[in-house]
Amino acid sequence: MRYRAILSYDGTAYCGFQRQVDAIPTIQAEVEKAISAVLGQPVTIIGAGRTDTGVHARGQVIAFDVEGWRYDDQTLLRA
Repeated sequence: MRYRAILSYDGTAYCGFQRQVDAIPTIQAEVEKAISAVLGQPVTIIGAGRTDTGVHARGQVIAFDVEGWRYDDQTLLRA
């Protein structure tokens, strides 16, 4: 099932939205890590836009696919 979420974040400590190959901190990497921890499976998010280093966002839309989620949608919302 595909989920959509709307994010707001302070990007001060991050090197932009898009995940990078090296271990620099990005919003995408942190959000993927958090959602994956809740779901117990790896998740890749798709962002509707990107931000540069140090840029904040309000209302940024992401999407991600979940296979075999065994709880209802409200459980995911509360996580």
